[in-house]
Amino acid sequence: MSQSSRLKALKTLLGHARACLATEIGFVLWDGSSVPDYLAPDALAIAIADEGTVAALLRRPTLDTLANLWVAGRLDLRNGSIFDLVARRPAIRTRNFRKSLSKRLLLWTLPRFAFLPRGGPWPLEQISGGRANAENIQYHYDVSNAFYALLLDPEMVYSCGYFTDWNNDIARAQHDKLDMICRKLRLKSGERLLDIGCGWGALICHAARNYGVKAHGVTLSQQQFEFARDKIAQLGLQAQVTLELRDYRRLDGIFDKIASIGMFEHVGIANHADYFATVHRLLAPGGLYLHHAISRPAKRDDRRFKRKPAEYQALVRYIFPGGELDHLGMSVANLQRHGFEVHDVEAWREHYARTCRLWHDRLFAQREAAEREVGSVKTRLWLIYLAGCALAFERNTVGIYQTLTSKRVNGPSGLPPTRADLYR
Repeated sequence: MSQSSRLKALKTLLGHARACLATEIGFVLWDGSSVPDYLAPDALAIAIADEGTVAALLRRPTLDTLANLWVAGRLDLRNGSIFDLVARRPAIRTRNFRKSLSKRLLLWTLPRFAFLPRGGPWPLEQISGGRANAENIQYHYDVSNAFYALLLDPEMVYSCGYFTDWNNDIARAQHDKLDMICRKLRLKSGERLLDIGCGWGALICHAARNYGVKAHGVTLSQQQFEFARDKIAQLGLQAQVTLELRDYRRLDGIFDKIASIGMFEHVGIANHADYFATVHRLLAPGGLYLHHAISRPAKRDDRRFKRKPAEYQALVRYIFPGGELDHLGMSVANLQRHGFEVHDVEAWREHYARTCRLWHDRLFAQREAAEREVGSVKTRLWLIYLAGCALAFERNTVGIYQTLTSKRVNGPSGLPPTRADLYR
């Protein structure tokens, strides 16, 4: 069967599918032709690079297949981003769409591609799990400091921003987040603050400069460590801020306040008891601990919760190897079991939806620079990851909470009678 006859059959099927969906989204095929035949130069369109792409999707229509084809550039979008595609998605339900498709046309078209080679490359098939914890961290965070600078704010904060106004830019949102953390911890001059998973050093430097604390940060990322070390020196904070490339479980000493901002997701549920026991050991009696972590919604029972959707599995495999999310109830229960008193729980889901959208848009605008820095595969992978996270938080399929706790004591907690001071 000739390539031209396959191409003609595919175009007929795609045209029929567009009509069933009542969508204006077009298709651009590998020979330069399009569906519909006339497609405006600025029209949003899905580009299919070769016949093998169609064959691969037919034989294995999974998220892994889509992800591989996307990062390899064999599936692409013209004149828009993933958000544009989602915004213009048809209103018809998948079940109704399948019913409306011509079975005769499907049976006539699909066999023409079913036995073609799937082609290549398949870059994500080279990614495997089973790394040690330090290797998992380095896989995600040691991509390139210059790459992360393209999407993050000037302070290089890689966790959920805090928007006092939804129109604030990412720099303002991250500054306000750092300050909110410090206020929740009620930092005082001279106190010792530990930041577990300190990233590029934004919180420890902010707390030292603005609240007079002696801050200590730990990370397992070599590139983050080097960046934070240089930042501390540039700001002249060596007398107030210290830093270690070290596993938090190997720490000694006692700290008045502890923050964990966006690192708990890397710990793994099997290690939660050890994690909370370590934080409890390091925290002074009555000291405050701020637990900031992404979570999944609880299910009717643990068996259902342990089922991981395809999107979640892809995220863990390709972006956060070794990562695992609990649910809010599990976090609160574990905190109480390990000697903490829970004072406040605040949901930041919509803040993270906005944060991820801004990160995506900044990287999308700088994608040529990103490809020069880390290559097209990594750039395209991070774009779909950030877009997927933004949509997941927006649609409430995943959440994030800040939970303020103290090391339990018999007697007053020492906290003020209201939370008015937090929202000045």
